[in-house]
Amino acid sequence: MRYSLLTVCIILLLSGCADVRAPIVTPSLASAPMPSPSISPVPPMATPTPTRQPTSTSVPTFTPSPTLESWIVSGQRYYFPVQPPGGAVYADEHHDYPATDIFVPIGSVVVAVTAGVVDEVSRVDQWDARTNDGAYRGGLWVTIVGDDGVRYHTSHLSAVEPGIDAGVRVHAGQIIGRSGNTGNATLTPPHVHFGISHPTFPGDWAVRRGEVWPYEYLQAWTHGEDVAPALVNR
Repeated sequence: MRYSLLTVCIILLLSGCADVRAPIVTPSLASAPMPSPSISPVPPMATPTPTRQPTSTSVPTFTPSPTLESWIVSGQRYYFPVQPPGGAVYADEHHDYPATDIFVPIGSVVVAVTAGVVDEVSRVDQWDARTNDGAYRGGLWVTIVGDDGVRYHTSHLSAVEPGIDAGVRVHAGQIIGRSGNTGNATLTPPHVHFGISHPTFPGDWAVRRGEVWPYEYLQAWTHGEDVAPALVNR
């Protein structure tokens, strides 16, 4: 086949254009610019508001509510010396003179056995084991002369009720103190020493501590029976 010179040139020109390809550009991760991260500014920390401190550093004192005299029965004249009487332990005996030791936990309520007038009060424990003076063996105590003419003595108290002073009138069942272990009761389990005697002068501890055996009366008063003690002949 014979071709003209013009035809040959056109064929060669078309063949060269077919071999020319556009280069493929592959993007380089290394060379690609990274977008700048969006950084939010950190807000400044809030200044804490100071807490107002109390002006006083003293510890508040707990004040217990007054004990209600729930054991009071209208018209009843005599009450067991410790209220409530349940749980009290006592016996029909004493070591060397008529009296009764009523064993109860410290802080038990001690009341006036009957209505009368406070005769003697000891608010300071002056007992000393070295001298063992009988006048101070009771520690803290309250003595009442009842309207029945009988003297009632309760001792070894841990506290005497405010307002209970010599010459003050009390009603039957009124709170006069709390049981404890003052005086020579520090050598024994806590108890209330209870004595019955005739009225005598203040300081007459030998009579004040007891001259009538109280057991039968304590038994009666536990059951709400109004039995007045019989004094010994003097």
